[in-house]
Amino acid sequence: MASVLMTSSNASGPVAHAYSAPGMNFGYPEGVSVTDLVPEHIKPLVHPHWDAFPPVNPMWHYLLGVIYLILGAISIFGNGMVLLLFMKTKNLRTPANTLVANLAFSDMCMMLSQFPFFAYNCFSGGVWMFSAFFCELYACLGSITGLCSIWSLAFISYDRYNVIVKGVSGTPLTSGKAMIMILFCWAYAIGWSIPPFLGWGRYIPEGILDSCSFDYLSKDWNLRSFGICIFIFDYCIPLLVIVFAYVFIVKAIVAHEKAMREQAKKMNVSNLRSNAEANAQSAEVRIAKVAMTNVALWLICWTPYASVVVQGLFFDQSSITPIVSMLPALLAKSASVYNPIVYAINHPKFRLALQKQMPGFCIHEEEEKASEDTKSTETAKA
Repeated sequence: MASVLMTSSNASGPVAHAYSAPGMNFGYPEGVSVTDLVPEHIKPLVHPHWDAFPPVNPMWHYLLGVIYLILGAISIFGNGMVLLLFMKTKNLRTPANTLVANLAFSDMCMMLSQFPFFAYNCFSGGVWMFSAFFCELYACLGSITGLCSIWSLAFISYDRYNVIVKGVSGTPLTSGKAMIMILFCWAYAIGWSIPPFLGWGRYIPEGILDSCSFDYLSKDWNLRSFGICIFIFDYCIPLLVIVFAYVFIVKAIVAHEKAMREQAKKMNVSNLRSNAEANAQSAEVRIAKVAMTNVALWLICWTPYASVVVQGLFFDQSSITPIVSMLPALLAKSASVYNPIVYAINHPKFRLALQKQMPGFCIHEEEEKASEDTKSTETAKA
C-alpha cells in the first residue's frame, strides 16, 4: 500500500498526490484507509476501528481548521475579557463571581491547549503531526480543562440554587468556600485525567486522526471501565447536579410569583412589591435565566459527544465514522466560546463594568438596575 501511495515523484507525501487522476477517491487510490496517512510513529496509537474508513474529503480538514481558528480567537478574547473585568472591577470580585472567573479561566486554557495544534494539523495534511507523547498530553489537557469547566458550571448552578431556593435559610457562599470549590474542580479534573498515564485507560487519536482523546472503542475491560467511569462521574453526576439545581430554581420562582399574585388579589392591589423590589426580583429571575442558558448551551455542546462515547462503549461501532466522531468533539470544545458571550451580554454588573472599562463596545447599562442585582449576584462577602 505504501508503494502505491508514493508513486508520484512530485508528491511531498501521501496527502499531496494526484488529486485529479481517474479512478481515485479524493485523490487517493481505492482501498486506502484513513490510517494509511498517519505517520509511522503514531500508528501504534491508532485504534483498528479506523482502518475501515477511507480518507475524508480534504475540504474537511481546511473547513475544521478555519472553524477552530475562529472559535479559538473568540474564546480567548471573550474569556480574557471576563477575567480582565473581574480583576479590574472591585465590586465584581464576589465569591459567586470567583466561580465565574474560574470557568472563564478553564475555558480559555482549553482553547489555548487545543486549537493551535488542531488547526496546525488541519492545515498540514489532516494528520497528527506531533509526537505520540504529545498526542497523549494534548488529550490530557483537553480532559483537565473540560472537566474543570463542567464542575465549575455545577458549582455555579448549586450557588444559584442556594441563593434563589434557600434564600435567607441558605448558607452564604464565602470566599473560602468558593476557593475550596475551585480547588476541587481542578483536583477532580486532574485526578480523572492522569490515570491513562498510569495504566488505566489510554489516550489515542480519534476521528480524522488529527486530534486525540481517551479510548472509548476498545472492548478490553481495563480501557472500557475507564470510559464507563468517565461517562458516569464526569458527565452524568454533574448533569444531575445541574438539573436538580435548576428544576428547583424554576419551581421556587414559579411558586413565589404565584403566591405574590394570590396575596395581591386578596388585598385588591395589582402588585405587592415596590418598584425597587420588583426590579430586584426581575434581576434575580434574569440572572437565573442567564445561568440556565449557559447550562443549556453546555448540554447542547457535550451531549452529542457523550452519545458517541456511549455508542462506542456499549453499542454498534460501525456507524462511528471519522466525521461522526469529529463533529461532536468540535462541538464539545466550542462550549468554551459561549460562556463569556452569555455573561458579557446578560449579566448586568459585567455589562456595567464592560461599559466603563471598554466604552468602545457601545454597551448601555443603567447603574441603578445593575446595583439592584446585588441580591442575586452576591451571596456573601468574605
